Amino acid sequence: MTESKRDAAPRKGKSGALQPVLAAFQFLSRFPVRAELEFTPELLKRSITYYPLVGAAIGAAVWAGGWLAAWLLPPFPAAVLALILWVWLTGGLHLDGWMDTADGLFSYRSRERMLEIMKDSRVGAMGVLACVLLLLLKASLLAGLLQGDLPTTGLVLLMAPLWSRWFMTRAMHRWPKARQGEGLAAQFQGFGERDAWGATVMAVTLSVVVLLYTLLLSLVGTNESTLLRSLIYIVLAPLLAWTAGTWAARRISAKLGGLTGDTYGALGEGLEAVLLLLAVLILQ
Repeated sequence: MTESKRDAAPRKGKSGALQPVLAAFQFLSRFPVRAELEFTPELLKRSITYYPLVGAAIGAAVWAGGWLAAWLLPPFPAAVLALILWVWLTGGLHLDGWMDTADGLFSYRSRERMLEIMKDSRVGAMGVLACVLLLLLKASLLAGLLQGDLPTTGLVLLMAPLWSRWFMTRAMHRWPKARQGEGLAAQFQGFGERDAWGATVMAVTLSVVVLLYTLLLSLVGTNESTLLRSLIYIVLAPLLAWTAGTWAARRISAKLGGLTGDTYGALGEGLEAVLLLLAVLILQ
């Protein structure tokens, strides 16, 4: 999630329990959700519960695109096309936060100056380098995964964006805001323990669905070794998301005096790469 870059102008219409779900999809993705919503702080807060669902939907779409590309092309160009689809589906929202955070943190300036740099809409050298290196890493990891069993690749592409977005919701609740009353992060003020638990329940529920999908694959011919490694990944992915995310969030918060909308996006992007790396280590 980034500090700016998303227009949250009031919109009207579409009432009911689906509003938070639709708001989550409109805010975090480019899925064609045709709904007129008023993005109030209350609706934004309620929508956070469904962030893992948006992540799983993005993962499913990337999996389908990657499978089609891998059927037509060698692994690396197929991985690049899958990554292009991935970036497009997110609108570059979190990637923008990754670049802004890199510009700020790697400037090695004072806290106030770091926050000013991150607020600047221009991208500096550190942001460009961080973006290029992250995309190269993701493309290479996707290429490795696309050379393996495609159903297993689908498992990874569901879990990585799912749990990275879950940690973003945890970060919103667990760490203070670096800019009190300013920026996009301030729109989520009041996001509490109950809301955080809602996102956790959603992430766990979706992971159980992935687990059932994996067990179903075992009934149609997946070998025991692949099944065991898949189950290990399903267990370790949330643990790694929590551990690596907590370590990174603590370090960022110590430097900035809290977190911002940009750092939420940076955490999401970084954790996606970490979870893809875990998959390559376990499943290849």
